[in-house]
Amino acid sequence: MLKEERFQYIISQINIHNKVLSSDLSAKLKVSEDTIRRDLNELTDSGQIIKVHGGAISKSFHFPYSERDIYKKEEKKEIARKAVELIEDGMLVIAGGGTTMIELARLIPANVYCTFLTISPVVAIELGEHPNLNVHLIGGKLSPETQILIGAQVIHQLAEIEADLCFMGTHSLSLTKGITDSDWEAVQVKKAMIRSAQQTVILSIAEKLDSIQKIKVCSLADVTHLVTDLHPNDKLLSKYAPHVNII
Repeated sequence: MLKEERFQYIISQINIHNKVLSSDLSAKLKVSEDTIRRDLNELTDSGQIIKVHGGAISKSFHFPYSERDIYKKEEKKEIARKAVELIEDGMLVIAGGGTTMIELARLIPANVYCTFLTISPVVAIELGEHPNLNVHLIGGKLSPETQILIGAQVIHQLAEIEADLCFMGTHSLSLTKGITDSDWEAVQVKKAMIRSAQQTVILSIAEKLDSIQKIKVCSLADVTHLVTDLHPNDKLLSKYAPHVNII
C-alpha cells in the first residue's frame, strides 16, 4: 500500500472512531509499527491529526478545536436534534463527552428545567449557557487525550447517583459485541455511567455501526435507545431494531 493510501485510511479511521492505536493500524495495514509511527508524525506535523502515546486522536476530539475540524458535523447536529426530544422537565441527566454531546448541549430548549451531571468540562461549559439547567461537573483526573474526567473518584461519585437518562457517545457499536472502546480508563467511567442511569442513550454516526474495538463497554441489552443520523427505518438499522429503541 502506498503511503498516500495509508494516510487516507488512518485519517478515515480517526474521523470515524476519534482515536486509533498504532498496534491496530500496524496489523490492519500490514506494516511495521515504526512505519505507522512515522506516518502519524507526518500527519501530525501537517496539522491533520494529533499524535498521542500509542496512537493518534482526531483534532475535533481535543479542545480547543476549530469547527472546521468536526467530522460529520451536520450528521451530529441531526443526532443531537433527535436526542434532545428525550429530555423532560425535572430529569436528572448524565452526559458524556465528545462533539455530538456538545451539539446536544447547544440544542436543549431554554424552557427546559432539569439537572445535568457531566464528565466533560467542555460539555459543562456549553450546558452552563442555558438559564434553567443546574449543571454539575463530576470531579476527577482529566484525561489529556479524551479530555473527560476519569479515575476512581469519578466512578465513586457516579455510584451515588440515580439518574433518569445517560447520554453517551461510542467509538464502535456492533450487534455481537455491543458498545466497545479502545481506552481502558474511559471504559470504566462509561460502565459506571450506565449503572447510574435508568435509561442509556447511545449517540452514534452511522459509520460507527458494525465496528468493534478491543474493550467492551456494555452489551446492547444495557442500551435503551440508539440515536443515529439515519432514518429509524433505514435498512442498516433493521438488525438492531429488535434489541434497542431506534431513534
